[in-house]
Amino acid sequence: MGCTIGPKYQAPAPAAPPPVAFKEMAGNDQWKMATPSDGLLKGKWWEIFGDPELNRLEELVNVNNQNVKQAEAQFREARATVLSNHANYYPSIGSSPGISQSYEEKRSTSSFSLPISATWEPDLWGRVRLSVENAVANAQVSAADLENMRLSQQALLATDYFLLSAQDMQMNILKDTIVAYDKNLQLTINRYNGGVASKSDITLAQTQLAGAQAQNTDLHITRAQYEHAIAVLTGQSPSNFEVAATQIAAPPPSIPVAIPSQLLERRPDIAANERQVAAANASVGIAEAAYYPTLTLSANLGVLANNLPNLFTYASRYWSAGPSVSQTLFDFGRRGATLENAKASYDATVAAYRQTVLGAFQEVEDDLASLRYLAQESVEEQEAVVASQQALSLEMDRYRAGTDSYLNVITTQTIALGDQQTAITILQRRMTAAVDLVKALGGGWDASTLPSGNAIRTAELGDPKSTQNVAKAVDK
Repeated sequence: MGCTIGPKYQAPAPAAPPPVAFKEMAGNDQWKMATPSDGLLKGKWWEIFGDPELNRLEELVNVNNQNVKQAEAQFREARATVLSNHANYYPSIGSSPGISQSYEEKRSTSSFSLPISATWEPDLWGRVRLSVENAVANAQVSAADLENMRLSQQALLATDYFLLSAQDMQMNILKDTIVAYDKNLQLTINRYNGGVASKSDITLAQTQLAGAQAQNTDLHITRAQYEHAIAVLTGQSPSNFEVAATQIAAPPPSIPVAIPSQLLERRPDIAANERQVAAANASVGIAEAAYYPTLTLSANLGVLANNLPNLFTYASRYWSAGPSVSQTLFDFGRRGATLENAKASYDATVAAYRQTVLGAFQEVEDDLASLRYLAQESVEEQEAVVASQQALSLEMDRYRAGTDSYLNVITTQTIALGDQQTAITILQRRMTAAVDLVKALGGGWDASTLPSGNAIRTAELGDPKSTQNVAKAVDK
C-alpha cells in the first residue's frame, strides 16, 4: 500500500442549506409531501398521466433515441478508461522473440533469442489509485449524464405530445366553429334575401368564416412540427411516422414531491456535478504526486543461442533484474502551475455543483407555482367560457329577432372562441408544467443507482448497442 497523497474527498455542501419544505407548497392541498419515500415517483413516471399512446411512445425513447445511445456509448468509453487505469496496478509483461543472421569474413552466424521482460511501477505515492479514482468518478459522471439525457428526452417527448394534443383540441373547436359560422352565413344570406339584413352583414359573415378556416389551416403546421419532433425523439423518420388525433383527457394528476433535502439525491444532473467534484479532487492529488520520485522495477529473462537446438538448453539461459528511480529536479514551475490549475478546476466544479443545486430548487419552486396558479386560472377561465356561451346565445336570439346588428354577433362570437381557445391553452400549460415538475424532481431516478467503482470494473455490458444493458450495470 502506497503513501496517501492528495486531499481526502468530502462532498461539497450546497451554497445554502436545503429548506425544510418548498415555499410554493404552503397554503394549498394540491400536493402532498411523499412520506415515506415509497410514495415517490419511480421508473416509468409518465404512466401517472394514464395515456396509453404516451406510454407506447416513451418506451421507444429508451430503445431508439440517438441522444440516449450517444450518452450510453460515452458511458462505455468512460468505463473502458477505468479498466485501463486499473490495469496499472499490475506489471507489464512482454516478449520479443528474434532471429538474426550475420555474415563476416566468409562466415555466417545465426542467433536465436526468446526473451521475457517485466516492468512494474509500485504505487508508492498513490498515482495509480488517484488515477483510478478520477476515472471512476468520471465514469459515474457519464452514468449520471446518461440518465439525465434519458430523462430530458422523455420529458421533451411528453411535452411535445401534450402540445400536439392541444393542437388537436384547438382544431376540433375550430371545426365546430367553422360549421357554426357557415350556418350563420346561410342565415345572413336568407335574411338579406328577405330584406331584413344588409349586404355588409353577408360580407362580415364571409370574412369571419374565412378567417376561422385560415386559422384552422395554420394549426396544421404547428401540429405537423410537433409530430415530426416526436418521430425524431423516438428514433424514427418523420416521413414514416404518424400520431393519431388525440386530446388531453384530464387535468394533470397529483405529483408526489420529495422533501427538499431528498432532491439532491434524486436529480441525475446534481449527481453528475458532485461526481465531477470528486474527479477534480483526485486530479489535485495526481498533481501533488508529481513532486515525488518514480520507482520502477524491471526484470528480463530468457534464452539465447547461436543455433536452434541449443536454444532451450540450461547453458543458454540469462537474466537481469534491478530497480530504477527517476525524479524531476527542476522544471521551472511546471508542476506548481499544474497543481494550481487542478486546484482552480476543483473550485470551479464546486461552484458549478452549488449552482446546479440552487437551480434545481428554483425549477421545482417555479413548476409548483405554475401548477398552483394555472389550476386557479383554469377555474376562472371556465367561468368565462360558460358566460361567453350564454352571451352568444342571447346575442344570436336578438339578431334573429332583428333587434341587434351582425357586428355585435361577430364580437360576441370572437370572445367566445377566444375563451375556449384560452381554456385549452391553460390545460396544455398545466400538463407541460406537470412534466417539467417531474423532470425537476428527477423523474424516477435515485442516486443509489449510480454504479460503484467495483461495478464499473466488473459489470457485463453485453451488446454495446443496447442502452438497457448499461442501465442494468448502473442499477448494480
